[in-house]
Formats: sequence, C-alpha cells, structure tokens
Amino acid sequence: MIPEEKVREVAERLTIVEVVSDYVSLRRAGSNFLGLCPFHAEKTPSFNVNPAREIFHCFGCGAGGTAFSFVMKIEGVSFPEAVKLLARKAGIEIEERQLTPSEKKSQDEQSQFLRINDLTTAYYRSVLINGQEGAPARQYLADRSVQSGISDAYRLGFAPDRRDGLVKHLRNNGVDMDIALKLGIIRKSDAGWYDLFRNRLIFPIRNTRGQVIAFAGRVLDASLPKYINSPESPLYHKSSVLFGIDMALPSIRTGSAVIIVEGYFDHLALYRAGVHNVVATCGTALTGSHAALIKRHADRVYTLFDSDAAGKKATIRSMELFLEQRIPAYVISLPVGDDPDSFLATHPAEAFIALRDTARPAFDYFVRSLLLETPPDSVDSKVRIIDDIVPRFRKISDSIERDLYEKEICRLLGITVHAFRKRLGGGKRLQQETVSGPLTPIQAVDAIQDTLLALFLNYPDARAEIIRVGLETIFSNDYLDLAVLLQSCLADTESSTKLRQMADLIEKPEQKMLFSRMMVSDGYIADIEWRSVLDQCTRSSEKKQVSSIKDIAARLAVVVPGSDEYVQLLQQADNLRTRKSRL
Repeated sequence: MIPEEKVREVAERLTIVEVVSDYVSLRRAGSNFLGLCPFHAEKTPSFNVNPAREIFHCFGCGAGGTAFSFVMKIEGVSFPEAVKLLARKAGIEIEERQLTPSEKKSQDEQSQFLRINDLTTAYYRSVLINGQEGAPARQYLADRSVQSGISDAYRLGFAPDRRDGLVKHLRNNGVDMDIALKLGIIRKSDAGWYDLFRNRLIFPIRNTRGQVIAFAGRVLDASLPKYINSPESPLYHKSSVLFGIDMALPSIRTGSAVIIVEGYFDHLALYRAGVHNVVATCGTALTGSHAALIKRHADRVYTLFDSDAAGKKATIRSMELFLEQRIPAYVISLPVGDDPDSFLATHPAEAFIALRDTARPAFDYFVRSLLLETPPDSVDSKVRIIDDIVPRFRKISDSIERDLYEKEICRLLGITVHAFRKRLGGGKRLQQETVSGPLTPIQAVDAIQDTLLALFLNYPDARAEIIRVGLETIFSNDYLDLAVLLQSCLADTESSTKLRQMADLIEKPEQKMLFSRMMVSDGYIADIEWRSVLDQCTRSSEKKQVSSIKDIAARLAVVVPGSDEYVQLLQQADNLRTRKSRL
C-alpha cells in the first residue's frame, strides 16, 4: 500500500491538465479545458478539465474524477498502479504500505482480468500451434508467408469453430465466468455461456507494457465482418490503444518516429520486413487520445492509410489531430492498388524505406489532394477550396510554416495573400458547445437540484440556511446523499484537500458523476446574490412537487386500493406534502 503522504505529494507535483494532456488534446474554454472524451466516441468536445479543482468530467458519458481516476480508467489499472505511474512521471519514489480492503479488491480484480486474458491467449495459441482444428489457420499463415518467429512475436492464435471451447478452458482453470464476462471474450444466453470468437485467427492486443488487454479476430475467407474486436472493458478502451505499441516502442525511442497503419496484417507485413516502429488502430478511427499517446513517445509521425476515399478521409482527419498536438506529420503514398502487405510481397524493404523518406508533409498532401478533387478553375471552386483549407490552416502553430503554406496556397489558387487573410479572419465565431432546448420534467428537477448543490458548496451562508431548513427538505435521492457527504467534508479543517479527494472516495457511480459534473460547471453561480437564487430554486422546487402530487393523484385513481403500489403512492404523496410544508 502506498503511504497517504506520497499520494498527496504526487497529486501536488502534477496538475490534472498535465496528466490528461498526455492522452487528450485540450484547449482553454473559460475556466476549464475542453477536449474530445477518450472514453466514448464523440465529434463535439464534452470532456472538461477544471485546473483549479483538479477534476475532470465528461458531459457526454458522465465519466469524472481526479488525475488518479483518469489514469485508472484510461490505462485500466488499480488506484495504487495509477499512483505509481504518475509518481514515475513526477520523479517521486514510492514506498508502499498495506492495502485497504477496497484497494486490495480492485487490485485483485485487475490481476484476475490479466490472468484471464493470458489464459485466453494461451488457449488460442495452443489451438493454432498444436490443435487439429488449427490446421486451416496454419495453412492460411503459411500462404501469407507468416513464419513461426513472427507468429511468436504477435502471440497469434486461432479460435476453433466451437460454441464453448474457451468457456470450458477457462472453467478448467478456475475462472469465474462473471468476471470473464466483463472482458467481453465470452457471453451468456438462455442456452448458457458461449465464446465470442469462432473460426477466426486471433491477434492479442497489448498495452505499452506488453500485457494482453483485448483480442481481434480475423476470418480466414471473404466472409463479413472481416474483423471483430473485444468490446470495451475495464482493461480496454479502443480510442486510446494502438495495436503493436509495445513492439514498436524500442524502435520509436531509437528513431523518434512512428508509422501508423490501418490493419493488423499491414502492421505484420512491415514488422516482418524489419520496419518495427509501426502501430495500427484497433478497428477504429484515429482519435485525439491516440495522437496524445504518440506524442508521448515520438517527435514525428507517418501515416500509411488506404488510397481509397475512406483512407484519404482518415489521412486528413489524422492530420488535424497531429496539427492540434503539434506533431510533424507526413503521408506515405504507395502505388495505387497496393497496401503494405501487397507492396512488400513484390518489393524489398529498401523500396518502402525510400517511399517513407520521400513522404509528403500531411498538410501539403491535404492541399494538393483538395486541388485534384476540385480544380481551381472558377471563382466558386476557389472559394470552396479556401473554405476547406482555412479551418485546418488555423491549426498550424509554427509561424514560419504558416507563412510558407500561406504563400504556396495563394500561388496554387492564383489569389493574393491579402484575400486569403481576409477570408481567414472572417470565419464564423465559435459557438458555445452545448445543446440547448426545452428541458424534460426530470431534467428541470435535476437542474434545480444542481443549482442548490452548487450553492451549498460555494456559499457558506447558503449552506447554513439549507442546513437550517434541512437537507432532506431541499435535496432528494443521490443529491441528498451527496449533500450529506459535502456537509461532512466542508466541516473538516482540511476541507479543500478533502474536497479534491472526494471524487475518488465516492463509491456510487451516480453520485460520482453528479459531483464531478458540479465541480467543473458551477462557474455560472459565481458572484451572484445567493439568497435570491436560493429562494427562486425553492419556489421552483415547490411547483414541481405540486405537479408531482397531481401525477400521483391521477395514478391513485386507477390503482387497486390497498395494493402495494397504492400504499407506496400514498407514502410518496405524504412525503411530498411534508417537504412542501417545510419550504
């Protein structure tokens, strides 16, 4: 167990912005920093980091907490392991103490997850190497010139065409099926437990430390889907994992560059050819978290995506991410119709190295691709081209690079620098990135409770008044439980420290989400007259309660008198009347 003073030292040494920025591209948005959430797919940023309170919250998926919570979730590690990771980043030496029961439980579950994945890897590997059912996969790999040494490096396996082969293997090794279910490699139906993967070549997906955290399965024929991946799990967040990263790190550290490809066999083809600084996306588009992960280890990046429309779109999207992260990015172009596997099957590795060394800067590739698709032969086409270029051009941070690209763009389009700069400065103003609209009754009640809880936290006089009236009168459900926790925390002599730690101490997910949401979004009540806001909220709450009583009365009219539901509704109505009388 790690001593509490060491945990505090790590928390004080590193800011949450420093920690999160290693994984997420953040930009300042008022008192917070904003970015795309690494824990769910989104196009509009809803992931907020509050540097003053050292807490994060995503308004999209509800994830929230401290820097330790963030590392635990994104790396799939326990609290002590998260502290150790951040301690290494901060240059702090850790001396461990004995684990608490809850921390030991978390650490034990983490160890069980990793053990289950190791057992799964070994099972699929044994079927591929020795099993009769693995013969088709062995032949498939031989046909693709994948020798045993490469198979060993990737720890390739094969899932037989059986309903419960893995299930039986795990059971024989004493694995709890409910724990394995959390990893998504087995599933359950009315007919019992069954395997996720069947009749597929298996690629284990590993983290930077070489631990197996998920699996990808490829068919041996042309059937669809070609690939399926393990679902998201406590160990695996596909938006922040790059396939082959553990194999690539030694070469990346030597050469300071990384190559990104789309497919598992693209990765394998390059690795087999001696190009080891290569990673692949795990069946998903490149994300800001991927870009941040690359930035931690490399100072330049090469993309090698398909030459079709989807590949070009992925290339341009990745360019935007790397511009935001300020990583020099280049595009490797193979002959039309080739991918890394087919190219290296007919060309030596030196030919690929030559293509890499002549790779075009990603922004230059983007501009020229745009001109090929839309020839600048009219005023209308030039305007459309400029409007496509401008938002990407704004992401270029280097002043010299901006100046050179500005001149080149104007030359290619036949326009003046003045005209381009005028268009550059005339873009639409950024809009507030929140969705507005009428609130549902439940949302309206929650909005009132949110404000009341924010008043309780930020205004001592308002807190005293709410306590005088009674927490149970003002709050309900999770808000009430959270208010009780806040009351205890704020009464402590070290309330500011305790408050920062609350996100990690709250066990109920709903309350944790409420707390982190409030901590990053209560700026709207700064410098207000708390008394008028409190009165307004309590009046609104009273109106909602009257509405609720009417709903209960309507339901009582159709429910069988004396039934359990009838008694519960009467009790709810009585409670609401009591609360209303106290307001």
